[in-house]
Amino acid sequence: MNPETLRIIDSIARDRNIDRDLLIEDLEQAMISAARKHFNSLDTEEFGCHIDRTSGAIQIWRNQEDGVRENITLESLGRIPAQTAKQVMIQKFREDERHSLLEEFSKRQGEIVTGTGHRYEGGALVVQIDRAEGFMPRSEQIPGEQFHPGDRVRCLILDVRDVGNQVKIVLSRGHPDFIRRLFEAEVPEVAERVIEIKVMAREAGFRTQIAVSSIDSKVDPVGACVGVRGSRIRNIVDELGGEKIDIVRWNESSQILIANALKPAEVEEVSLCFELGRATIIVREDQLSLAIGRRGQNVRLAARLTGWDIDILTPVEFAKSLETLEQTVKPIAGVTEQMLDRIGAMGMISVFDIEEVGPGVLRTELEMPEEVAAAVVEACAAQSKIVAEQQQKEKEEAERRKAEEEAAAAAVLDEPASGAFPSPEAGLDQDADSQAASILSGGPAVKPPSPVTATQAPSDEAAPDEAASDETAPDETAPDETAPMEEGNPAAATDTAPLSTESTDDEDAPHVAPSATDGGATA
Repeated sequence: MNPETLRIIDSIARDRNIDRDLLIEDLEQAMISAARKHFNSLDTEEFGCHIDRTSGAIQIWRNQEDGVRENITLESLGRIPAQTAKQVMIQKFREDERHSLLEEFSKRQGEIVTGTGHRYEGGALVVQIDRAEGFMPRSEQIPGEQFHPGDRVRCLILDVRDVGNQVKIVLSRGHPDFIRRLFEAEVPEVAERVIEIKVMAREAGFRTQIAVSSIDSKVDPVGACVGVRGSRIRNIVDELGGEKIDIVRWNESSQILIANALKPAEVEEVSLCFELGRATIIVREDQLSLAIGRRGQNVRLAARLTGWDIDILTPVEFAKSLETLEQTVKPIAGVTEQMLDRIGAMGMISVFDIEEVGPGVLRTELEMPEEVAAAVVEACAAQSKIVAEQQQKEKEEAERRKAEEEAAAAAVLDEPASGAFPSPEAGLDQDADSQAASILSGGPAVKPPSPVTATQAPSDEAAPDEAASDETAPDETAPDETAPMEEGNPAAATDTAPLSTESTDDEDAPHVAPSATDGGATA
């Protein structure tokens, strides 16, 4: 083997991070396979090979039965053994590279790396990381986030697996540890362990809650994570595409921690039931929706952050539940006021809680006699069925009422379209049509019927008879349809004569202004 081959081996070892001696050993095994192929031998110990690490000289021999080595020249092997050596060498090199990748990325598991997005395969994002390809499953991606080929992708090495003949590197941007590593990168106090991230709850793409504490009393954990004017937290939020991050102060007391986790809602009281692992939170009516959050997101993250099942009640609901429990348990013989107080102090506030814990807890914690405990559980079980039925009826009634309100609102919105309430523009259009028809026919305009009828003012030609008509009849707005029309009747002439612009001959006759019902014509 010439020195050029040694330089190629050195280059492969350097580029693929493989030990040089390991590559030379693989080449020796390839030469032994070629010799066995040439002599059709199945004995793995029959042939041997040695390559000098400095000069590259190749020596192949065959072990005889008497222990003598028979040297074999490369030229005598032929073309087919050379192909065999090539295939074995490529296979060995790939195995070495796979082991090198597995060893390298196994040490980097849990670290944040930066790669380049290549493509999507079945919903999984393929990312080029150094000399390896990692894939990010859909479950580990942030919902709604899309990358294009060539985009920079910052992600967490979640897992490294040796699958068959390849190494699978699982990446993640939706795992909670991704947030933890981002805080370590952006907040020096977190990286130096001055500030500790105690617990974390995350809904990738929407909101994350973390509880932090400080081992140094001079360092504010919340302020250090937020940074000056939010500079530190803003970098993390930008990397996550606008995901909201809530930083709460850690406290060893579960009651204080739960109240901190539900902020900005104001918590009135926290009642813990260790037997059920549940916390009952009392908030005012105006704080209820704020404590629950959008689609229950706030209370859900708080429950995951604190490790408690959280029920949020208003003071009215809390008092009603306690009253139902007292009315159910108090009439039972053997139940004292002290027992009722201890039941409330243990966080059991409803008949459902007593039914769930069973008589064993009542006997051990309240020192209640076995017969009394059984009677209490039985009474609460019976009352719980009644309460459940009432709650179901109230729920159905609320749904029915809501459906009726929605139907009524939809009907109100549809009424103007159906013509139940005519718009003023429709009346104006009708007036304009009647006026145009009167002008074309040469007669006076006829006003369509209206709720309020105005008295029609007479024309100037009928002014001399105005006093006489007022004495004989109170209303002369319309001529008598049954009376015959006379040629000397001024009123009849007014109703039938076409519009004229000539003035009247009687200058002493009073002038009467035309009304709005006369179609705008003037004499």
